[in-house]
Amino acid sequence: MKIELGFAKTPQYVEIPDENVQAILEPNEIKVDVTGEAVVREALNHPVGTKKIEEIVKPGEKIAIITSDITRPVPSYVVIPPILDRLLEVGVKPEDITVVFALGVHRGHTPEEHKKLVGEKVYNLVKCVDGDPNDFIHMGDTEGGTPVDVTRVVAEADRRICVANVEYHYFAGYSGGAKSIMPGVSTRAAIQANHSRMVQPEACAGNIDTNPVRQDMEEAIRRFCPIDFIVNVVLDAHKQVIHAQCGDYIQAHRLACKYLDGIYRVNIEKRADIVITSQGGAPKDLNLYQVQKALDNAKHAVRKGGIVILVGSCHEGLGEKVFEEWMLSAKKPQDLIDRIKANFQLGGHKAAAIAMVMENADIYLVSKLEPDFVRSLFMTPFETVQQAYDAAVEKMGKDASVIIMPYGGSTLPTSLT
Repeated sequence: MKIELGFAKTPQYVEIPDENVQAILEPNEIKVDVTGEAVVREALNHPVGTKKIEEIVKPGEKIAIITSDITRPVPSYVVIPPILDRLLEVGVKPEDITVVFALGVHRGHTPEEHKKLVGEKVYNLVKCVDGDPNDFIHMGDTEGGTPVDVTRVVAEADRRICVANVEYHYFAGYSGGAKSIMPGVSTRAAIQANHSRMVQPEACAGNIDTNPVRQDMEEAIRRFCPIDFIVNVVLDAHKQVIHAQCGDYIQAHRLACKYLDGIYRVNIEKRADIVITSQGGAPKDLNLYQVQKALDNAKHAVRKGGIVILVGSCHEGLGEKVFEEWMLSAKKPQDLIDRIKANFQLGGHKAAAIAMVMENADIYLVSKLEPDFVRSLFMTPFETVQQAYDAAVEKMGKDASVIIMPYGGSTLPTSLT
């Protein structure tokens, strides 16, 4: 069987005997009649838990549209135009609208990247800026002590409209909803305080109502930084919008999560000897910081003592300074786990998450990183998926069972045994 896996903009392929393939975890089949902008326009007609967006905003109000940065697949150029159309129709002036890119702790954008993300028409019509974590307003503190420090342009807006795609998140449960504000346009200190809850067992992919990270995010919105309207979309494997929910930041978000589960939560009979997982290629695999998401979902599919073949170009390197410092300073994976327990630090949390996978499985990394550099990360380097698979079979045996996750960051395995 020949299997394709996303790798930057050029896919890789691997040949695996049919009898070894336990499962290919692709999205469950779902029939959709329309995709793209038409889905968004229809959802805007039927918001959940709020009035229509054109009934909420008023001319003269300052409006911030918060959307995802370049590391996320949300097609802002598809989602934002229908929103703008409605704002302009009720007399909101373009100069009163600002599109704010939620960076979290990611790098800033170039003007060309702004234009690419929202499309030339939107870019030329309204102001487009990155969230600035150095220019913020302290709006309060959650009961758990998280400072609600929000970038000024969002904090001072009269109306906040949040755009995101909904997919699984390894400790916030799902992306989308309140996550556009916290951590999207929050300070590093705020993000670090919120994310420190990731060590609790309930902070895991697919769990939301009892998830301490998500609860803290939503408290920040409920008490201090209200979201007036969300537009959350679900994408198919080709990154097309196939579903959208609009309106209340909790009610609409939960419906989007439920829809996502129907596509991407996949049952498996048992864990496999070898799991091959990819983020699906660009833009999700530009650095190890992002590729880690596919690894974290794969941990639910691999047996103890097995091998995860992690596929991602990582052509921009590790992707985050603290993450890099943690990964490169540790002498063994356990050091990372001990360090996160002693002193939670944003960036280091992903290093610790990788180390926790290493407690149960070896990681073979297929990337563009230098081999010696990969070895310093406690992973085994390979240039191709085929080479990695052949080496895994040599170790695990010719009868080794294999689960393939072509869209690992989006597919959540649930073991039946």
